[in-house]
Amino acid sequence: MASFWHWWIIILTTVTIVGITWILLANRKRGEGTTEQTTGHAHDGIEEYDNPLPAWWFYMFVITIVWAIGYLIVYPGMGNYPGLIGWTQLEQHREEVAAADERYSEMRSRYLAMSVEEIAKDPAVVKMGSRLFGNNCAQCHGADGKGRYGFPNLTDDDWLWGGSPDAIKTALLQGRRAAMPAWASVLGDEGIAAAAEYVVSLNGRTTDPELTAQGEKHFQMYCAACHGPDGKGNAIFGAPNLTNGIWLYGGTREQIAHTLRAGRNGVMPAFGDSLTEDKIHILTAYVYSLSN
Repeated sequence: MASFWHWWIIILTTVTIVGITWILLANRKRGEGTTEQTTGHAHDGIEEYDNPLPAWWFYMFVITIVWAIGYLIVYPGMGNYPGLIGWTQLEQHREEVAAADERYSEMRSRYLAMSVEEIAKDPAVVKMGSRLFGNNCAQCHGADGKGRYGFPNLTDDDWLWGGSPDAIKTALLQGRRAAMPAWASVLGDEGIAAAAEYVVSLNGRTTDPELTAQGEKHFQMYCAACHGPDGKGNAIFGAPNLTNGIWLYGGTREQIAHTLRAGRNGVMPAFGDSLTEDKIHILTAYVYSLSN
């Protein structure tokens, strides 16, 4: 924390505590007895008497002030001051995570020795995997794994990089990076429109025959290397199947043309450094179970 903010917090906190204490004690000096004198405030015939706080209420305020001062001495709360015991949220979190890992390591090791297909049927593994999924994957793929625009649905049988246990585990460990190039400078507007028309035709939709024929030439020249000459994709490159009506970025002519024009470069982050081997194994089983 910068020196300015360090002293800003200390001064502001100190002034606040001193001010509250002064207000409390200044009002206490009015005396212990009650009086008929009012503050002048009245509403619906109800007047506010100018009496001091009851003793029990006053001492409760004193206790909270003393407790606050003691807390700021023991725990960090005054800028960069670490507190007497040196406690931090980060260190407590690390200790709790380490304790949990030690507690469940034996169970996870047992699951690690089993195949993904086998543990994917275990309700306990599915429950643990769903929590791992919620913490690490649901932000993009949704809580139910059904994805959304630009993020794959993990519950169907359509996989960009393959849906086998090994393929899923590789994706989790190493991540995935799409590499759909932009073709605007190569094809131009007319070529983009023709290529989009041909891709639409691969789904059995009605298209312009002449434009489709032009688009097929472009497709075979520039797109078949990744998507295959029949447009059914290639899991080695993560190239999607263009014939089954399942679209990651939308399947309208306009959306397909935009993909061809600008390209797509989606990134699936790697979790090999943030999740242990046993957690990756359990998460793989959960993802595998979503579509099996």
